[in-house]
Amino acid sequence: MSTGANGRTCSVLITGGAGFVGVNLAAHWLEAGERVRILDSLIRPGSERNLEWLQQHYGDHIDFVQADVRSAQAVAAAMQGVEHVVHLAAQVAVTSSLTNPIFDFDVNALGTLNVLEAARRSARAPSLIFTSTNKVYGGLEDLRLRAEGQRYMPLTERVRTRGIDESRGLDFHSPYGCSKGAAEQYVLDYSRSFGLRTTVFRMSCIYGPHQNGNEDQGWVAHMIRKALAREPITIYGDGKQVRDVLFVDDLVDAFAKARHDIDKLSGRAFNIGGGAGNTVSLLELIRQLEQLLDRRVALSFDAWRLGDQRYYVSDTSRYQAATGWRPRMAVARGIQALCDWLVTAEPQLSYRHIAASAVARDDRRLGVSG
Repeated sequence: MSTGANGRTCSVLITGGAGFVGVNLAAHWLEAGERVRILDSLIRPGSERNLEWLQQHYGDHIDFVQADVRSAQAVAAAMQGVEHVVHLAAQVAVTSSLTNPIFDFDVNALGTLNVLEAARRSARAPSLIFTSTNKVYGGLEDLRLRAEGQRYMPLTERVRTRGIDESRGLDFHSPYGCSKGAAEQYVLDYSRSFGLRTTVFRMSCIYGPHQNGNEDQGWVAHMIRKALAREPITIYGDGKQVRDVLFVDDLVDAFAKARHDIDKLSGRAFNIGGGAGNTVSLLELIRQLEQLLDRRVALSFDAWRLGDQRYYVSDTSRYQAATGWRPRMAVARGIQALCDWLVTAEPQLSYRHIAASAVARDDRRLGVSG
């Protein structure tokens, strides 16, 4: 356990802990009675609000360090004595990486190296989980697809029923894909070369409370917020691109299991997402929102964006076999849960609630499961 400048002890360090995933993860461990150290630069919109929420609910149990992972000195100071690290701090948007690839590299690759070096040089090296991305698999242009209704589906039966697994070759696309891919390979190699207990989550689309989604990242929350606000939504491409989506509570459970089983998982990368049972296309999400709101959602279409996979679904069976974890929140229920949270957190938003039977009917029609 580490002691910060304020004298409090902390067992867990979360870099980027004031972000969407970080605030949910911190709340989970704080509820369990642990003290958590958060390192965050607060440059991402919404992070200050997330931090304020944590401090209001768990103030005496949080050690907050406002710093950037690009500062090796700040990272080393925050690392002192902690037993476990979740490294979430990152530049998260493909579009931003194209605008400023040097900043993207500095935060994602150099920042991760700073975290690894601080862990390696600690008196008792902590275990570490790093969040990577499905973008390390590239554009998946070789997948043979066909349009089926409002979505693309693979022609290969195994991919159709299970998704993309970790045997897929890495193929970094965009500066973002390169920086995150390089970072994850360093994380894995620090286990091999230096004996650190590290594991990598190659994450698909995460959504849920406290998400400040925008067009570049967090598209589920972005579209829901736009629809609730009666604002038009821009779809890049034709809207039939498919993703597996994972509710943040299920991701938090995956982190907890990885922390518990880190010795067994060390040095391995895992796909983490909703899997084949929790998929949705952009057009299908719009349809669900129109049913929730009982009105049409205004849409416009623009050109495809660089590196946008037409189909990506995580095969999570490797992680399920290793830990027993599986997603529990179905797509339709997760979308309604996020709507409920948004209208509570932002009173200017509103929508018409639908009956549970309608949610269940939507589950069956979209082929999602709990």
